[in-house]
Amino acid sequence: HSHLHFPDYDNDRGEEIKKIKEGGIGTIVIGTDYQTSKEAIKLAEENEYFFASVGEHPGYIDINSIFNTDIKKLAKRERVVAIGECGFDYFRLNENAEKIKKVQEKIFTEQIELSLEEDKPLMLHIRQSKNSLDAYIDALNILESVYKNEGNKLRGNVHFFSGDMDILKRILDIGFFVSFTGVITFSTDYNEFIKYAPIERIMSETDAPFLAPIPHRGKRNSPLFIKEVVKKISEIRSENFEDVSKQLLQNAINFFGIKSD
Repeated sequence: HSHLHFPDYDNDRGEEIKKIKEGGIGTIVIGTDYQTSKEAIKLAEENEYFFASVGEHPGYIDINSIFNTDIKKLAKRERVVAIGECGFDYFRLNENAEKIKKVQEKIFTEQIELSLEEDKPLMLHIRQSKNSLDAYIDALNILESVYKNEGNKLRGNVHFFSGDMDILKRILDIGFFVSFTGVITFSTDYNEFIKYAPIERIMSETDAPFLAPIPHRGKRNSPLFIKEVVKKISEIRSENFEDVSKQLLQNAINFFGIKSD
């Protein structure tokens, strides 16, 4: 999960991509609206081991937003392996909070429907308001309802998981995955979740250009730094790095339906 199409890479994107390839790293470039979804696809189609996700990020939704149905056309492209990032973001809501929540819900629901139509998993962005789990609860209430009807056809990865143990159990109960970022290299808040979740249901990510892991903290993040995240997951679980690395890679290949040699 990365955003290599963001302006942070405008000055040296080609050089950065070259380093990523030389490092033997693949990534899913994540769209956050129609334009960035197109840019994500372009990078995926130009670079082997790059793939794309297309969708509308809830953090960019306002009271007047509607789902851009042109994203449905993008979702059919071969290099698109997921829908999103989509979900709920309550972190910076203003005085129109309740109305914006309703708009976020409508656009999220439309992307769930698109995920089912295209048989491509959801890439979920769920960010709660301060001192609350409200966004997770609202998202799971919807997802659990859909799961009752659709079963395992509904698939998803909770990007940058930051809920609690009860939320994690609800996510696992509907067959979803959780992913962890470089934050785990400088915070112990996620250790119990990394230990609890089955290794077959964990993903590793950077969310580049944000939140670089130690020893790169404070710098622009890169998919290259994913090795630090995997290393920390293996340390927390007291498992062999190579075994964990292979398993997490296989998880991504299986989950996103990526064809590999």
